[in-house]
Amino acid sequence: MFDLTGRTALVTGGSRGLGRAIALALAGQGADLAINYRGNAEAADEVAELIRGLGRRAVTIKGDTSGGREACEAIAAAALEGLGSVHILVNNAGITRDNLLMRMGAEEWDAVIGTNLSGPFWMTRALARPMVKARAGRIINMSSAAGRIGNAGQANYAAAKAGLIGLTKTTARELASRSITCNAIAPGLIETDLTADLPPAATAALTAATPLGYVGSVADVAAAAVYFASDEARYVTGQVLGVDGGIVMGS
Repeated sequence: MFDLTGRTALVTGGSRGLGRAIALALAGQGADLAINYRGNAEAADEVAELIRGLGRRAVTIKGDTSGGREACEAIAAAALEGLGSVHILVNNAGITRDNLLMRMGAEEWDAVIGTNLSGPFWMTRALARPMVKARAGRIINMSSAAGRIGNAGQANYAAAKAGLIGLTKTTARELASRSITCNAIAPGLIETDLTADLPPAATAALTAATPLGYVGSVADVAAAAVYFASDEARYVTGQVLGVDGGIVMGS
């Protein structure tokens, strides 16, 4: 099950955290990978070497997905050149710039919207045409529990992740006739570099609010990405899968 042999994937923000885990999990199931990173070439090269150690091809692509249409098209073109095709797109690159609504500045708002929402739009747009031509593709967007229920101090982040759910559903509807699926993963509290910076009190409160009562791992999220990328998920599109320990329940 979940055999990705012969598939190619581009993971944005793939040099660390969730992106790294997803890239390695896809490679572990047989996919070749393009690892996009913004600044840390050493970390990206390390992921690529691990993927090659699994017997898969790997290329690294420097680029900032918040840079708009041209930047995203350049990343997509480099992935297509390096791998020959892109069957799976994982829109994972994301940042936080937390602040209370009344104190949030324009830079904090624009930076998060640009990376977490506009970036996935432009990346999807850049790779939709070759996927349509191939009449096949898997698009996986990394949303968040915050995008489903909100989170104090994260108006920008929650808005971007909620918008990403809307983008996911619209993309799914528009591309379904070409056998392209688009789904979102909405993690809850996951142990990553981003959550490591949370105050201990905030981590404790989030853990207490999680029905399963513990912090999730990047492997939990990566497993969901592998599923969405696989043939086993061929009849699943426009869905949001919460990998959140039950913190969000219901539709």
